[in-house]
Amino acid sequence: MLSPALPVHAQTPVQAPDLTALPQHTALAVQTRDGLVESIHYGSLIATAPDESADGGLRTLFSAGDPLAPFYPRSSLKPLQAVAMVSAGLDLPADLLALTAASHSGAAMHRDGALRILEMHGLTADALENSTDLPYGTDEREEWLRNGGTATQLTQNCSGKHAAMAATCVINGWPVRGYLDPGHPLQQLVRTTVRELTGEEPGRTSTDGCGTPLFALTLRGMARAFGRITSAVVTDPDSPEAAVGRAMMQHPEMVAGVGRDVTELMRLAPGLIAKDGFEGVQLVGLSDGRAVAVKISDGGDRARMPVTVRALEALDVDTAPLAGIATGAVLGGGRSVGLLRAADFLSTPVTEAL
Repeated sequence: MLSPALPVHAQTPVQAPDLTALPQHTALAVQTRDGLVESIHYGSLIATAPDESADGGLRTLFSAGDPLAPFYPRSSLKPLQAVAMVSAGLDLPADLLALTAASHSGAAMHRDGALRILEMHGLTADALENSTDLPYGTDEREEWLRNGGTATQLTQNCSGKHAAMAATCVINGWPVRGYLDPGHPLQQLVRTTVRELTGEEPGRTSTDGCGTPLFALTLRGMARAFGRITSAVVTDPDSPEAAVGRAMMQHPEMVAGVGRDVTELMRLAPGLIAKDGFEGVQLVGLSDGRAVAVKISDGGDRARMPVTVRALEALDVDTAPLAGIATGAVLGGGRSVGLLRAADFLSTPVTEAL
């Protein structure tokens, strides 16, 4: 696993990084109210590009904070998990493959899609082993509750991925029951695929909210993976990476949902893939292999997209269509009195500017 460079004498044993050390985050976003700074969001980010002559075949274009600190990528890991399943024979229509890589809002199209994946492989919702939850989307949750719905595994935002995991077990003759166990053949394959795509050995393993094994990685490693998945659509169109990247590009509404900023980003900037994750995580891959990885240290969601759009702007991506998700309005008495925006993290630290 990559770690920040430290001076090491020739006779000093190499020690494993301290995974409990506080990352050295920096100010990435700032909110003002009538000209006064009200809140600051700290975090780290990195932008990378493929470079076969560089360490790990990757070149850092710019970074801020501590992009080599290990962190849990949460649901931004889903496209990598989907690549593993496609490599193991999972063959789905593009909309359902996009749902496999989704943190969906729980709309009818998402719930029905997860059921379709199960039914195509002779399974029912009883095969799902994810946690239960109400639909993630606000409108979808309110509609579900109005109709008497309760928390279920199908409405939980990861049900598409779990349906695909159960289906992959059927395809390969693996036990469906217990597919979440880290020792299960499916999860062993996922771990190998994550290692290959990120170029890193996971520093620690935990359990995600939905129950799947979760690996500690770096922003640099996750950027490498997203760059590889997206560029494969052009350079290796028959690969599992290309299948996942292409499905996400073609069906952004399945990756998140109506009104979700990740869906809007992919819809307004065709040719890239984007995936968010709980605790302030955002990944974006571009078709030329460049990528952006963002982690907001406080785990809040609102700063994630303004910081990401600012990083894309620094990569000369046309962000004019993204103006609606590049900032956030601050209201007072129903009128705009301030702004949530990205800090100038590529030049003068916001703490100095204040």
